[in-house]
Formats: sequence, C-alpha cells, structure tokens
Amino acid sequence: MTEQQQDESNMPTFRMQKMYIKDLSFESPNAPKIFLTQHQEPKVDFNLQLHTKNLDEQHWEVTIAITAKIIASGEEETVLFIAELEHAAIFLLNNIPKEHLERVLAVDCPLMLFPYTRQVVSQISVDGGFVPFLMEPINFIALYENAQKQKENKQ
Repeated sequence: MTEQQQDESNMPTFRMQKMYIKDLSFESPNAPKIFLTQHQEPKVDFNLQLHTKNLDEQHWEVTIAITAKIIASGEEETVLFIAELEHAAIFLLNNIPKEHLERVLAVDCPLMLFPYTRQVVSQISVDGGFVPFLMEPINFIALYENAQKQKENKQ
C-alpha cells in the first residue's frame, strides 16, 4: 500500500447509506365531520426526539421521532390529526475522532435526514385530507449546544 493510499484509508468517512421509516401512524379521530366545518389557524403540539444506536464498528442508526398533534382552535378545541413518525437512517462513520462523534450523531446526521422526515410528514398530512403540514426547520446545532450546557450544569 502506498503512502497516499494509506492516508486515504485513514480519512474520515461520513455517509448516509440507507433511509427508512421505522414507525408511522396517522389518526384523524374527528373525520369526516372535521372536513365540514371552517377552522381558524390551528394550534400545533409538536415533540421531536433524537435517538442514536451503534450498529457495529462503522455504522450508526440515527432516528428522528416526531409527534405532531394539530388542533383546531375555536370555541371547542378539536383534534384535526395526529401524526407520529420514527424516521431513521444508517450512517457510515469511519475514522471519526471520538471527540467529534457525539456532535456528528447529534447535528450532522439529523441535518442530513430531517428534510426527508419533513417531506414524509407533509405528504402523510396531504394523504389524510389536510393541507400540507410543513414543519419549521430544526436548529440541531442549538439543540446540541443546549444539551451540552445542561450536561455541564448537572456536573
């Protein structure tokens, strides 16, 4: 092996290899009557969680778990729909320095996966008979930094 080939084999590698839906649920508990009434701007109850799992020496699974409950406001609050999604990807992470691995898993991987997650949620809301539910972009850098500060404060 030449010196150049050895240097290239030690280069950090970061790549999404496979993306998939682990779990998907869509409920419209008040259909069809919900489609027969006018609604003002709905209220959104949104929860996002990030899960990482080491699969082997070089592969990690990163999962974005989302629960979105869309509620029609007015005299009576009525649930329009509830969407739950676990959207995951397998990432090849090779020769990533240990001190950077946590940030890559918490920031870079979700940044790469999130646009597709957003598309799945939007499409499922349309397929459910509603206007597209467009999630706001998520600042994974800020989420990571806040988690780090909380970790430091606990110590």
